[in-house]
Amino acid sequence: MTRSQPRRRVNAAYSALNLRLVLATFGLVTMTVFAVLAFWAGIAWLGVVCAVLAVVAVVDLVVIQRRRAARHREEPGVRHSLFE
Repeated sequence: MTRSQPRRRVNAAYSALNLRLVLATFGLVTMTVFAVLAFWAGIAWLGVVCAVLAVVAVVDLVVIQRRRAARHREEPGVRHSLFE
């Protein structure tokens, strides 16, 4: 290897899509549960805030899946992670 060639770490992360997938799923589940509990307890404003955050998590999940699908179209047959 010469000095002009960049070094590549063996365990370098290439994409954070899988972490985003897990975090968005966790956010969706927890915010949905909190929204239901808040509405049940009569705290409507907190229920609305949690419901809005749950919708944000759903939008993030859609964006993540579209990016994963685009990556599969660009590199067919390549597995990028445990979840693919």
